[in-house]
Amino acid sequence: MPARRRFFVEAPLAVGEIHRLDALAHQLATVLRLKSGDAITLINGDGYEYLAVLTELSPRRAAGQVQERHPTNTDPQIDLTLYLCSLKQDKFEWVLQKATELGATRIVPVVSQRSVVRPVSALAAKHTRWSAILREATEQCGRTRPPGLANPVKLSEIKLPKDVYGFLAWEEAGEDAPTLGQAVSALCSTGLHALPPLALFIGPEGGLASDEVQSLVACGWRIVTLGRRILRAETAALAGLAIILHRCGEL
Repeated sequence: MPARRRFFVEAPLAVGEIHRLDALAHQLATVLRLKSGDAITLINGDGYEYLAVLTELSPRRAAGQVQERHPTNTDPQIDLTLYLCSLKQDKFEWVLQKATELGATRIVPVVSQRSVVRPVSALAAKHTRWSAILREATEQCGRTRPPGLANPVKLSEIKLPKDVYGFLAWEEAGEDAPTLGQAVSALCSTGLHALPPLALFIGPEGGLASDEVQSLVACGWRIVTLGRRILRAETAALAGLAIILHRCGEL
């Protein structure tokens, strides 16, 4: 399928049907300067790409008729949730974008003792903006499904589901702690028919307090390291995702 501009829409799509695209009208007509008859690609999270031809276009109104539907293999094949303690706005949003590109399937914003942005209500107010960042990153990277974005949660309220295998990256872990790569490789070598849902927890810029680590371990999180060097929180998040996805055959 030829490369075309991709747009996420929150609506069912079907070949032959004309769909309203008014929410995209300004971008299509004014920013991209497309015209009626031009082809675009639509995605809606169902695992397919839809070739659509614009049948109507003005700065305020747009519509397109779906011509073809094509399956894709670009969506993540493993279930991987990133629990990320809040960072400065530009850094957190950068991680959202790059985590989408790498293949995170869900992101949970967390407020910890040393989080930059507090309280939870301050993070909740950013949900609309963050959702838009995830959709735009999905359009750019070739996925059809944006990562899920959970409501912000306090670290003390986190409960790791029983079926989820959680990795807690902690820079103060002892020498007996495995690296994340070692831990993931060991999990993959157990002969499981399918990997369980995975989760990665990354602390804030000031690091996690010892009592917070103890609380997470008590909930089932497994402490790992990301190597011998201290990484910034945003670097740790992306390095950790890349390690897991690579060891699981996603990269």
